[in-house]
Amino acid sequence: MRRILGIELRRSAAVGAVLILVLAGAVLLYAAPQRWSTGWMSLAMAQREYLVLLWPLALAAGAWQARREHRSKVAELFASTARPRAQRMMPTLGAMGVAVVCAYLAMIAVGVPWIIGTAGYLPATAFVIAAVGGLAMVAAAWLGLAIGRLLPSPVTAPALAVAGIGLLMALSAGQREWLSLVFSPMYGMGQYTDYQTVYGRVSAAQAVWLAALAGTAALLLASGGWRGRVAALLPAVLGAVVAIVLIPRDDEFVAHPVDPVAQELVCADNAPRVCVSRVHAGLLPEVTPLAEQALAMLAKLPDPPTTVHEDTTTYYPDTSPPRRADVVLVNVRVDKYGHLAHKATVLPAMLYAAGANTHGCVGASSTPVARAAGYWLMGREPVAEYADEEAEVNAEAVTLWRGLRSLPESEAAARVAAVRRAALACEDLDGLLSRSAR
Repeated sequence: MRRILGIELRRSAAVGAVLILVLAGAVLLYAAPQRWSTGWMSLAMAQREYLVLLWPLALAAGAWQARREHRSKVAELFASTARPRAQRMMPTLGAMGVAVVCAYLAMIAVGVPWIIGTAGYLPATAFVIAAVGGLAMVAAAWLGLAIGRLLPSPVTAPALAVAGIGLLMALSAGQREWLSLVFSPMYGMGQYTDYQTVYGRVSAAQAVWLAALAGTAALLLASGGWRGRVAALLPAVLGAVVAIVLIPRDDEFVAHPVDPVAQELVCADNAPRVCVSRVHAGLLPEVTPLAEQALAMLAKLPDPPTTVHEDTTTYYPDTSPPRRADVVLVNVRVDKYGHLAHKATVLPAMLYAAGANTHGCVGASSTPVARAAGYWLMGREPVAEYADEEAEVNAEAVTLWRGLRSLPESEAAARVAAVRRAALACEDLDGLLSRSAR
């Protein structure tokens, strides 16, 4: 059997399918590396999202392979042999299954060198997500074989490729998100936060459905009459029912679940205490020097903060770390190379409102005041931080900064400290740099 499978791998469309899928996957990955440069979970989820193209390609590859007997005009000859059709189809099923799984794994291997130096957190869930993706590819290839056998036309493969993209897009556009999660292997894989994960029940439901679909495809390929083809639909129907029972829904359903382990803080050994989330642990050597600079500058103020933590705020779901006077929160963003993004803005961001994060404050705030206070500590003139920012905002910050520079250092420090206290209390910052601190 192993020898037959080897011959099938060499002489079938398997090798060509591997090359096409790996090339397409590599192009998709490196066209937008910022989508997965955060780490292993991001890579696994991005690859699943790219099934919008890879899945239809596997479907088309299977359909193309299924035409081999028809193209060679030996279908009737093989049908007259004593070997059952199911036995004759096993090498083809095995070859295409091995081919698409190898292509899927090779796509992961293509992305590994890009992030191996900075990605440290590798949860078991990433392997599960990749395994379900590989199963989806097998189901697509086998389904393509079954459809290609039933419709042995030259247009079947390209038509299936187009139809496969349309099908996945339609499944992802459904009104019930939990139902889309069951039947679309790409749905829900877009990351809204670096801490995002996929629940085990979701992966289990998807695996049941995809395994059932692959089983139906194999039975359709091996069946010889309409009764067998109707019976072949039974695994898909049962698999769909079981998957729908397994999938979380209603109050249990969470569109963008967060991995609490990925959010856990990992701290540098040296003092002062600088901590980032576990998923960003590889960036700790890049964050620590900037955090130490910020704490040294904030030491000019009374009761300065002594710790820097990553701001692990998420919007889906909406969660934020507690506000603490002794902690400066810093946003850690990853660039497309896997390193700390926008390094030049990290230090000013930590000193914004003199080290008090105003995220989530309901009360009014003032960007010019918050920016001027931070840049006074840095000893640099404020600069605009956003491309679409109104010029008046930074101009006012520069005016306030110059006013601080003209004051005795003790008075300027008192005013900046007042800004920090107000920001910690979510109070209005307007006018705090223009009048004497109380």
